[in-house]
Amino acid sequence: MMNASIIGSFFIFHCFFSLLHAIFRFVLFFLILSYHCGVHHVKDPLQGDFPEVIEEYLEHGCMKCIAFNRRGTLLAAGCNDGSCVIWDFETRGIAKILHDDECSSPITSICWSKYGHRILVSAADKSLILWDVMSGKKITRIVLQQTPLQARLHPGSSTPSLCLACPLSCAPMIVDLNTGNTTLLKVSVSETSNGLIPPSRNKSSEGITSFTPTAACFNKYGTLVYLGNSKGEILVIDYKNGEVRAVVPITGGSVVKNIVFSRNGQYLLTNSNDRVIRIYENLLPLKEEARTLDDLNKNFGDLNNSEKLKAIGSKCLILFREFQDAITKVHWKAPCFSGDGEWVVGGSASKGEHKIYIWDRAGHLVKILEGPKEALIDLAWHPVHPFVVSVSLNGFVYIWAKDYTENWSAFAPDFKELEENEEYVEREDEFDLIPETEKVKGPDVNEDEEVDIVSVEKDSTFSDSDMSQEELCFLPATPDRDPPEQQDKCAESSSKLLDSNNTGSPSEEAGPNGLMMNHSSSPLEEDVGRIKRKRKPSEKVLELQAEKVKRSSKSSKLAKPKSKSLVDQDNGNSFHGDGLSDE
Repeated sequence: MMNASIIGSFFIFHCFFSLLHAIFRFVLFFLILSYHCGVHHVKDPLQGDFPEVIEEYLEHGCMKCIAFNRRGTLLAAGCNDGSCVIWDFETRGIAKILHDDECSSPITSICWSKYGHRILVSAADKSLILWDVMSGKKITRIVLQQTPLQARLHPGSSTPSLCLACPLSCAPMIVDLNTGNTTLLKVSVSETSNGLIPPSRNKSSEGITSFTPTAACFNKYGTLVYLGNSKGEILVIDYKNGEVRAVVPITGGSVVKNIVFSRNGQYLLTNSNDRVIRIYENLLPLKEEARTLDDLNKNFGDLNNSEKLKAIGSKCLILFREFQDAITKVHWKAPCFSGDGEWVVGGSASKGEHKIYIWDRAGHLVKILEGPKEALIDLAWHPVHPFVVSVSLNGFVYIWAKDYTENWSAFAPDFKELEENEEYVEREDEFDLIPETEKVKGPDVNEDEEVDIVSVEKDSTFSDSDMSQEELCFLPATPDRDPPEQQDKCAESSSKLLDSNNTGSPSEEAGPNGLMMNHSSSPLEEDVGRIKRKRKPSEKVLELQAEKVKRSSKSSKLAKPKSKSLVDQDNGNSFHGDGLSDE
């Protein structure tokens, strides 16, 4: 019997472990199948600091493009009427509106200078306008030969005089904002000779030759220009002499639509026509790119021009990650990095769809944000905080923020949540201004030491900041004057108020049905835009007003006849009436 029970127990354990093994193999097979089908694992949202819900939306005209300043305290938006509105992102109010009478075309791009004192906007009327943010004055306006789709100020200067413009129908160019001179950049390298070939052209069905728009951007310190062309290549260009220093081929050879660096300059993002977002790691040391490229040029001097440039390019950039939606194969709109470079965000370019995809740098899709049924046209991630700002086709700006849950222990480190009521015995000195325990210890703070409330502590996020340069983070609020009609209404209301103050009962006037109305409890008027809305009083309020009127009428009957006659003689002047009755 003993052997039979042992054998039975062993058989039960064997069946149990076999079942666990089968379940494990099934789960492993499902995960492998999901990965190959393009369904990546979605991480727990609590593990990442990224936005989740729409917190608020901004509305002013029809906005088309947006850009944060370096600290994220101000948000600039280009509008359809050619104006540029600057929002205070802390208060969500309009701080300044920049408008040029010569420009009434839609704004195509907007860019802040490094320390926020200048704003460069490009418009559909082929113009570039440089603004002084604090004064709101136009510094210069330059008209190009082609419509600039994007314009970027040189990032290495606080008052930049150079910008990189990417026009619709020609190669990217360097524009001198002081003189208006332009220098075209090369967009391709010849395969057979050492020369450079002109910008790529595409023939349309009608036989008309047209240029393919080319994306380009400065590196972190503005020493080089990284250009993505229609052949699926990334060109590293020294814009000062126009020399192509390196070439990095992109897998698939598709047209590059967007190219942007992360804030720290360590990663480069490209968005191609093959619906893939690619992240490249920058291998060049910051601030020493030119010297490193010279050394690489000497090392590969025995190769011909095309092979040498590609060999140097392999030492400049290396493919790090690829992001795509393997199921829907959507095109991407305005992809960019988060402020710390840990997240990659891209908007869906599908019509009537406002979807934002967020990946981590390891390549996992962590969140899909679904907004209103409006197409997305621009996107920006806050430089410091987990905010994403998106622009819809209807001109609204949506602010996405993290959905925080209330945590009362955050207000006090020693706070403890109780499951049920507990009896608490307070200390004898618990509510004393200075408890006995602190009296014994004595104060550790030197009360005579002056506290510095003027100096700004250096933020590690902006370690490359020049503390000698004063950065523009906020704009003073300037109240607008009311229109003439509203001023007249205000004057009339003030005169009515003055007349009511000169009556015998300053807080009462005749109401409907002969009842007296009290101004302190009369219907409130609220300004909603320019429309005044009145609140209808409830029945309870009307009853209270009627009782108050009855009390005032009884008290007036019991008043002295002398004071009443004096008040009547003064035509209802409550000031003199009160003064005489006090006598």
